[in-house]
Amino acid sequence: MAISPIPSSVRAALADPNWRAAMMEEYAALQSNDTWSLVPRLAGVNIVTGKWIFTHKFRSDGTLERYKARWVLRGFTQRPRLDYDETFSPAIKPTTVRTVLTLAISYKWPIHQLDVKNAFLHVTLTETVYCVQPTSFVDTSSPDHVCWLNKSLYGLK
Repeated sequence: MAISPIPSSVRAALADPNWRAAMMEEYAALQSNDTWSLVPRLAGVNIVTGKWIFTHKFRSDGTLERYKARWVLRGFTQRPRLDYDETFSPAIKPTTVRTVLTLAISYKWPIHQLDVKNAFLHVTLTETVYCVQPTSFVDTSSPDHVCWLNKSLYGLK
């Protein structure tokens, strides 16, 4: 079976059943995790824009595992002291990973890999951030509303 190419637009993605399903899965995860509340657009507040990102996820043998669509925010549209105060991104140093793996091998500890789906949705925001509704997933009963974020999304500062 041929792999659907990464779409160049949302319209192209929606026309392909594989990418459409990936988008619907992402949107369902965002909804089920109470990522935002729809609220009327307020005058004078910054509305962060977003976009869909499409990728293929492959297994270690090179075969296609799944189609991945992710709704991300364009953090560069955030305004300092309005949408955020400071930025911090926890990261692990490669030296630490190598040290832990060396210990695991030396002591014959089992090693497991874990992928937490939608890990960013577990971070509750303390700032007030508004964003647009995901492209092609606008609530038809509230098309002029914006998303008041309860949880963090990829791309936020």
